[in-house]
Amino acid sequence: MNRTLISYLLSFALLAASPLVLNRFWLEVLNSVGLYAILALSLNVILGNAGLYNMGHAAFYAVGAYCAAILNTQLDIPILWSLPICGLVAAAAGALVCRPIIHLRGDYLLIVTVGVGEILRIALVNDIFGLTGGPNGIFGIDRPFLFGYKIRKPHEFLYLIWGFVAMTVFLFYRLRNSRFGRALDYLREDEVAAEGSGINTGRTKLMAFAIGAAWAGMAGALYASKMTIISPESFTFWESVLIFIIVIIGGSGNITGVLLGAFLIIGLPEFLRAYVGEFANARMWFFGLAMMIMMIFRTQGILPPGPRFFRLPKAGKEVSS
Repeated sequence: MNRTLISYLLSFALLAASPLVLNRFWLEVLNSVGLYAILALSLNVILGNAGLYNMGHAAFYAVGAYCAAILNTQLDIPILWSLPICGLVAAAAGALVCRPIIHLRGDYLLIVTVGVGEILRIALVNDIFGLTGGPNGIFGIDRPFLFGYKIRKPHEFLYLIWGFVAMTVFLFYRLRNSRFGRALDYLREDEVAAEGSGINTGRTKLMAFAIGAAWAGMAGALYASKMTIISPESFTFWESVLIFIIVIIGGSGNITGVLLGAFLIIGLPEFLRAYVGEFANARMWFFGLAMMIMMIFRTQGILPPGPRFFRLPKAGKEVSS
């Protein structure tokens, strides 16, 4: 086994043992870190792998949460059964959003995705189709059942959420090393060269958005089942900014870096609030300063992606990509 796999196994083993030593508060913090890790990993496919700026990712998070809430409260479909449906609905929303803006890149794409996120939030506030509950949201969402057991306590959600994180890490590592993953890398580095190499850049962008949106939608379903209530205030522009920051700070394109970013951005403020004492009110000032320093001196993130290698068919020599 390589060192990356060993480090992952040790990390997840420590998380599995954490309910033995941590109180309810810190378990809830770990649950929040896990949810944001899923969201950041899903955005990493779009931003880190494909190089497409998306500042409206919370919109797909909201689509999944509301889809799960409506299916559960109105059709009595269990939350875990609705996960694939929520993923598909969010993926369809991602493809629908991406299709008309597929030719945009950089700042232009970023501005449009900000607009998409705000349009969806306003639609939720205005109780679109009479299904979203308006500003009050949706109440009475059931907790998830697993093998007939209802998940209620923080340590039970810890195993559910971080089990989903582990599955996400495994699948996205396989995706990154697949032919499609290499196509995303080429698209990020040089779209013109990628198209000249025979890659259908439009379809690749569409698939990247759909995959990222699908995982954000499933994270939204998990969030809805954990909170049992959702409202438009849970899916504001700030949520999209937070997810974006996690990917950038951790290391855009690096799965391990994104996980580390989730711990730093979500967990560190809670740690400072609990232990800094009289400086607790200034914790966000110190945190913001740290992010500014990070952006000045290490713009590639804490753990930037390493070089990619492939073997030439004839020469048989490894060349960095």
